[in-house]
Amino acid sequence: MRTDGMLKEGALDGQTIIITGGGTGLGRSMGEYMLELGANLVITSRRLEVLEKTAKEMEDNHGGKVLPVQCDVRHYDQVESMLDKAEAEFGQIHGLLNNAAGNFISPTERLSHRAFDAVIDIVLKGTTNCTLALGKKWIAAEQPGIVLNITTTYAWTGSGYVVPSACAKAGVLAMTRSLAVEWAKYKIRLNAIAPGPFPTEGAWSRLLPGDLVKKFDPAKLVPVGRVGDHQELANLAAYLMSDYSAYINGEVVTIDGGEWLMGAGEFSHLEKVPKEMWDMLEAMRTKKD
Repeated sequence: MRTDGMLKEGALDGQTIIITGGGTGLGRSMGEYMLELGANLVITSRRLEVLEKTAKEMEDNHGGKVLPVQCDVRHYDQVESMLDKAEAEFGQIHGLLNNAAGNFISPTERLSHRAFDAVIDIVLKGTTNCTLALGKKWIAAEQPGIVLNITTTYAWTGSGYVVPSACAKAGVLAMTRSLAVEWAKYKIRLNAIAPGPFPTEGAWSRLLPGDLVKKFDPAKLVPVGRVGDHQELANLAAYLMSDYSAYINGEVVTIDGGEWLMGAGEFSHLEKVPKEMWDMLEAMRTKKD
């Protein structure tokens, strides 16, 4: 297992990349690596004080330039304003990482319609707003661009207990693949990443409060026996944002240690069968043969 950066120094020199939800968690981790590689960053969320603190820490640690811009991606006018501020600061924008998200783990019947709105508006509408607003600018200026969306493996399988998120992420997946075809003629590429468990303190404690995190240890559901390291995700994101991936378009890359395949297999739960029982079953089968 390697937890260092995989791209060569300067791989993103001169690129300006917008990261929604870039002030904390995985958005920050991906942004820090892109900053190391020479990119300028625009980080957005609804909490300006968090963004400003993060921007200063990132610049102090890695150099470069990070512009914090308050923006609620659910509102198209705020997205347009954010893009205007980014262009005023850096000129051209070269990439967009749609990372802002929200989720609830709950039996669906316990959720109000407002809970559905909260998740779908951030994940699907927010991603659509940012992609459409920036895509229109790129097309009008005849400028190439890269959009990278964060989706999830249950976008194509569905999942109980996270139905609003599953609905929204499925929409993001469909948009990624659809626009990858439609906008390729404008030299705009769209790809997505479907991460498995990459724990962050804030997000995981909200989704699984108290002792639930220990009881439902995500590492136990991953065939490789561990959760992901943030640098592993950052490496993949930076690659897909770079010109090294210029022939990848409309793709969704899963990075989950095999988690979703283990869950999808009808008999994958047999992983829990101890060796002694397999020995007994084999002996029974051999005797019959």
